[in-house]
This record gives sequence, structure tokens and C-alpha cells, in this order.
Amino acid sequence: MAKYILSIDQGTTSCRSIVFDLNGRSIGVGQKEFAQHYPKPGWVEHDAQEIFQTQVDCIKESVKAAGIKGADIAAVGITNQRETTVVWDKASGQPIHNAIVWQCRRTQEFAETLKKDSRFREKTGLVPDAYFSGPKISWLLEHVPGARAKAERDALSFGTIDSWLIYKLTKEANHLTEPSNASRTMVFDIKNCNWDDELLERLSIPRSMMPNVVPSNSNFGLTNKDLLGFEAPILADLGDQQAALFGQCCFERGMAKCTYGTGSFLLANIGNEMKLMDGMLTTVGWQLDGEKPVYAFEGAIFVAGAAVQWLRDGLGIIESSEQSERLATSIKSNEGVYFVPALVGLGSPWWNSDVRGTIVGLTRGSKREHLVRAALESMAYQVGDVAVDMAEHGVRISELRVDGGATRNNFVLQFQADILNVPVMRASQVESTAWGVACLAGLKAGLIKDMVELERNWQSDLKVMPQENRRAEYEGWKRALAGAFASAAVGKSM
Repeated sequence: MAKYILSIDQGTTSCRSIVFDLNGRSIGVGQKEFAQHYPKPGWVEHDAQEIFQTQVDCIKESVKAAGIKGADIAAVGITNQRETTVVWDKASGQPIHNAIVWQCRRTQEFAETLKKDSRFREKTGLVPDAYFSGPKISWLLEHVPGARAKAERDALSFGTIDSWLIYKLTKEANHLTEPSNASRTMVFDIKNCNWDDELLERLSIPRSMMPNVVPSNSNFGLTNKDLLGFEAPILADLGDQQAALFGQCCFERGMAKCTYGTGSFLLANIGNEMKLMDGMLTTVGWQLDGEKPVYAFEGAIFVAGAAVQWLRDGLGIIESSEQSERLATSIKSNEGVYFVPALVGLGSPWWNSDVRGTIVGLTRGSKREHLVRAALESMAYQVGDVAVDMAEHGVRISELRVDGGATRNNFVLQFQADILNVPVMRASQVESTAWGVACLAGLKAGLIKDMVELERNWQSDLKVMPQENRRAEYEGWKRALAGAFASAAVGKSM
């Protein structure tokens, strides 16, 4: 009997594939980066075909590394970077343009015009922003020659990356998505779990472009044996942050997790009732077959690990992200140096696209150590801003479950616990995102008994307790933020 689960983890900068056994042990991994394209300042694109081929290579590599046969794969789950937008020709199966990435700001001016339309907030739980897929689809239809006419003839398809991979992996047979990804498009009614005709019309998007929305644990089709060397059912699909919420076993209302990756995303389970909170997004966590959706409040922080990448690749002042902890702890404090990493504007709870990255407090004595420490501290401050906003609206975090690359940095974890003044629990399962969607696929396949079993088996390998009162540092952060906002206001008025 097949007894392994293949998790496809398609991220912003790399594709990964992981083979898990039923105990959550990773037995085979394939990972490969793909090209990032920056055609203009603030614009970010990916080649969707390159993503697909890279993902196929990673799948093959992971199965080979696991030392198993393709026939041993019982189920496949897909988790993906959200909001990134692909539009392709239905006849040829070819994208009409590079994918527009969630980080891309080209549609911000258009998104600003939508903020006065309360229907977007009330129906989708989102704040109109270039972050989301809807404005990106509109841009493609308006700027790619012939795209609008093709769309009106029912000749184009839209998909977030999950839909694109499902389409390609199932021999271009299935055009599907599920609510956690659909809820990130800005045209999906999260209360009724359906595409909203009014919002589609407002963005001039033909409904015929949209994928069918099915529960998160549906049968999304069989993988193409000619392509991968094996045929297995795709039984789960979740956006990456929702997959991490599931993988962290945040099944009860009020439980929260934060994933530290390119950005940081703090999600808190709010149960089966759709609610709105100023400054936060409301999103679908998941919807299981035959059940009501589970909703979450989300604090979306655009730049977290990306700030450290910028220090490495943009400024060249560090050689690796691993080096950052040693440099940060080599000094006793930030000595008044703060970095507001608004490299693509600020997300939750501010939602200000005009703010730009700002460094304050520099002196002749400032060194690269100060900049590195300021970048790491900025991750914790931004999560703190989200937590404060949630608390003001009655959602108090008593402990924070964390995952992602930055959780290997002990300085970040301790500083985060100090800023929040709550315990920070690092999951033993370091692959919370990939494991989360693997769990959902395993449940659907009958390989995992139930969610109670998952919760019972969840473990933390590190519990970090608050040690220092960081109130003074946090006040400094708020002053740095105020300066960044003031600078943005001046720049906008000029």
C-alpha cells in the first residue's frame, strides 16, 4: 500500500518538493531557485513556465532522494505563494505574460481608487491593494496586446500559482482552486465562498476566466505519469500561510502562528464566523468538504527576511543570512539605529504604499552590525504592531507558534518574545507549510486518522520566554515609523 505524501511547496524565490512519511518525517527533498524579474522599480515578475518546469524537476529530485518508487506516493498536496497572478491562453496553454508577483506594486494607483468602494472590504475581507490578484488581472487585460478581446471571447484563464500547477500537472485538464487561495484575489465573496459578479464587473474581469472553487481537501486530479513518472491524486491545496496555520495545528479559535519568510504573516484562527478588523485582513483559513469555512485574521508584513536578503544582495554588507545573528549579538543594543523596511510599502496594520524604506539614528560610530541588528529587530517590531492591533480588537495572543527560516535565528526569537511579552514556540516540524498541506492530503487519503491525532502529535523544539522589557526600544521603533510616514507625506505633496 502506498504510504508516502508528496508536498509541493511553491514559494516566492524557490520551488520545493518534500516527501513525507506518516510521522511527518521528511525523507526526500528537492529544491531549486528560479529567476526574479524586475522590469521597473517596484515591479516584480516570474516566468510561470520556468516555475512549472522547476517544480517538476524538484518533484523528481525529491522522489529520487527519498529512495522510493512513484507508486509509493499515495497523495499529493500543493501549497503556494499567494496572490501571484498567471493568465494563460486556453487553446495553447501558454501564459500571455510573465506572472505578476504578490510583491509587485504596479497596480497600486488603480488599487487606491478602489478603497472608497466598501464592497471590497465587506465581501472579501481585504483592503484594496496592489498585493492582491484582482488588480493584477485587470492590468494584464489592459496592457497585453489583444488580451482584453481574448478574455471577452472566453479564450483566457486566470489562476494563482496553485491553479497553474494543477492545470499543468493534470495534463491541462483541470482549472481549479480552493477558498484559501481564492480569498486572496479581491473578487471572492468569502462569506458565500463564490466569485462575486459585482466585484468582477468593477474590475472588468470576465467570470469565464476564473477557476472553479472547490473545498481545500478535494480531488484536484491525477498527476501526469508521462511528466513525473508516477500517477497520484492531488488531494489538498492551500495558500502557504494557511497551510502553515494548519501545519501548526491552530485548529481552535484564538490560536495563532507567525511564519517568517520573505515577508512575515501572523494568522489567528477566528472560527467559522466571518468578521472584520481595522488594519487586519480577514481570510479563509481552509474549507473542508461538507463543512463551513474556517476564517483567520491576518497581519501581512511585506518585508521580513527580504530585508536581510537586501543587506546581502543589495548592499553586500553580509555574505549570508546565517551571519546576521553573530553580527547582531556582537553589540549590546541597536544604539538608536532603526530600519523601517518599507521597501515595497507597508502592509498590516498600516496599509500605506507610499512609505519607503528608512534608516534613522546613524552616527559616525554606526557600523554594519547596527544595520544588521536593526533589520532583525524590524521583523519583531512589525509583528508587534500587528499583535497590538489585534489586542485592541479583542484578539489577544497568549503564545505564538512560529516557523520559517528566521526561526533558526535565536536572536530574532528572543527579541520577538520580549517585544510581545508572550512565549514564542518554535515547531519541531520545521516544514510547517509543506507539512500542513501534506496533513490535509493525508487526512483526505485516510492515511491520517483525524485532526485530533495531528494536534496530539504537535511538538515544539524550543520555547522562548520573555526576558527583557523592550518598551524603550519599541517606542524608538514607533518614532522611526512616524518619521517614515512624515517623509512619505512630504514626498507625496511635492
